This record gives sequence, C-alpha cells and structure tokens, in this order.
Amino acid sequence: MMNVQPSMKTIPLMSERRVSLLGALLVAIGPVTMALFTPAMPEIVHAFGTTEAAVKLTLSLYFAGFALAQLVCGPLSDGFGRKPVTFAFLGIYLAASLVALAAPTIEILIAARFLQGVGAAVGVAISRAIVRDLFTSERSARIMNLIGLILGVGPAFAPTIGGLTMEVAGWHAIFAVMFAAAVVVILVVHFAMVETVQRDLSRIRPRALAGSYGSLLGSRYFVLSALIMTGSIGALYTQATVLPFILMERVGLTPTQFGVGMLMQSGMFFAGALVVRLLLGRFGALRLVPPGLLFIAIGSLALAVGLRVAAPTFLSVMGPVAFFAFGIAFVMPAMLTASLAPYPHIAGAASSLGGFFQMGGGLVGGSIAAMIGDPVLAMATIIPAMGLVAILCWIVWRTLPQPEIPLAHRFGGE
Repeated sequence: MMNVQPSMKTIPLMSERRVSLLGALLVAIGPVTMALFTPAMPEIVHAFGTTEAAVKLTLSLYFAGFALAQLVCGPLSDGFGRKPVTFAFLGIYLAASLVALAAPTIEILIAARFLQGVGAAVGVAISRAIVRDLFTSERSARIMNLIGLILGVGPAFAPTIGGLTMEVAGWHAIFAVMFAAAVVVILVVHFAMVETVQRDLSRIRPRALAGSYGSLLGSRYFVLSALIMTGSIGALYTQATVLPFILMERVGLTPTQFGVGMLMQSGMFFAGALVVRLLLGRFGALRLVPPGLLFIAIGSLALAVGLRVAAPTFLSVMGPVAFFAFGIAFVMPAMLTASLAPYPHIAGAASSLGGFFQMGGGLVGGSIAAMIGDPVLAMATIIPAMGLVAILCWIVWRTLPQPEIPLAHRFGGE
C-alpha cells in the first residue's frame, strides 16, 4: 500500500487541503441526503396516505443500507482501490435516486432509500481511509477537523434547500437535487482523487477479511473509540427521525421554517469545528475531547429534563441540540484519528467498521424511537442515553494503553 507517512521527507500523493476538501465532499453525501429529505417526511405521510411509522422507515432503512454497506465498501477499496469502489457505489446511489424520484408507492420509496444508503456509504469509508493512507497523528486530526468544518456547511443548508425545493416543485424534486449533486461528486472524484492504494485482492479474501474485522472487534481501543463516536454522531442520525415530527407537527413550523431552524444544529457544529481549529495547535486533539463531552452532557441533560416538564418549543428542543452538536465538533477529530491510526494495513476495514458503528447507532436509535411512538418522549430518552454512552466509553478508553504506533505518528509526535 502506498502509505506516505508524515515523518518521511516525501510529498504525499495529495495535499492536506485537497484531501480535506475531497473528504468533506464525500462524507457530506450521507448527511446531506438525509437532511434534504427530512422536511418532506410529514408531507409524504399525506401524499401516500400512509402512517408516520411507514415514513420513518424511509430513514431507518436508509441507515440500515448505509450501515451494512459500510462493512463492504471499505474492505473492497483495500483490495480494488479507492477510486473504482467509489465510482461503483455512487452509481448505485444515482440509480436509487431516480427510482425514488419516480416512486409510485411508499414501499418502493422505502426500497429506494435503502439503496441510497448503500450508495452513500462509500463517502464515509473512502474519505477516512484516504486520510489514513496519507496522514496520521495531528495532521490527520487537522484534516478531520477541516472535513468537519466544511461538512457543517452542507447539512446546515440542506434542510433549507429541501424545504424550499418541496414548496416550489414538490417533494419528488428533492431526489432530482440529490441526483444532480451525485453527478457533481463523481466528476470531482474523477478529476481530483489520486489512487492511494495498490490493487491487492488478497486483502478481500474471506479469511483475510474475517481476520481484519476480528482483530478490530477484539481491540478494546478500537471498539471504545468507535462507541464514543456512536454515542455522539449516531445521536445526530437518531434525531433526524424525530425532529421533523416534533418541530413541524408539535411546534408548528412549516417545512421552510424547519429547514431554517435546523441551521441552529449545523451552525453550532460548524462553530465548534472552527473553535477546535483555533485550539488544535495549542492543546492537541485529545485534550479537546473532555470539553466536548461536557457540552454533550449539558445538551443531554437539558433534553432529558426540559422535554419532560413542559410542552416542546423551538428553543427547548433546538437549544440542547445545539449544545450537543457543538460538543461533537470537539470530540470528532481525536476519536476518528484514534480509531484509524493503529491500522494502516486495513484502513478501509477500520474506517468501514467505525462508520458501521455510527450509522448502526442511528438505526438502533431511530428504531427505538419508532417503537416508543411519541417523538418527544423518544427525543428526551434516546439522545441523552446515547450521550451517556459516549461519556462512559471515554472514561474507560482514556485508561487504556496506546496501541503500538510508531512514535512519530502518535498525537503530538510531529
């Protein structure tokens, strides 16, 4: 594998800036696809004459496709290369977007959303694997932070774009926007991405693949790193299944107002990523995790108490959500880097399994929310529980010995 380490006096295949921009574009596919769609969920209930539970399945199955495909696309990219696998999965996404655009029934829409999740999964797996192919340590954390900074822009405006698109051209048009966006991503990948691994099919033989996942799942360091991200980022995915019904049906926002209101979440994540970028050079990525978890704890506690003692209002819902999102920006760079750094030879598998944990968290949280039925009670219960998982896993993780990583590649070893 062409793994260019920062300690060598060589020029990486791609610069930090190019990897950051490319990585942000790829990672954004998943959350933007989710966020564009959420303003239309209540309308789709009426359009198909179906139930809220059925429409929530369009998100739950999206999470399922995204999570399951994570286990495949990363390892495939270890064997076939990053670019070919990216093109293949984005092709699935394009086809699924067309099916969703023309879906005559809720069942076909649910199936199309599942396939969209399968296709979008490649963005997370490939972007993080490319970062690990080329960079580690604080350089990796800086890239992860910049990816997060740029990533905050897409999901911030996606609900607004989705709400406006729906009011102007109907909910079907949202999928035309997704199709056009995917075409742009494919063109950027074609012209800007440089292949970072050599084709080696031995990496995807069943025994080798089982060994890769077995070693990752057997590592407390990896599993706890992944669970910290599951409890934080996974909570955002869970919120997406309930916030439209709370803010539009309980609080009374229109789709456009909902889209604008979601800027409070994405805007605070963006602000957090910006603050982290300013602090990384002085404090290092790991020292920023505890403050981030404190913000997550504040948001979790406010949701758990506030939504139980009074009827939901915009601020009582989105205020705590904003604190939670701000904290995630502090946690993400260090923990994503930590989950990948010890595994350069199976970076695709490590990235995929970490992504599976996060999307799996969203799937489980969304499924539990659907079973609870009341979106307000679900929000007040599941999101704080996920925040608690992140905090408890961090408390244990920080006591573990660091895996064998060359000294120059550890945090602060630049």
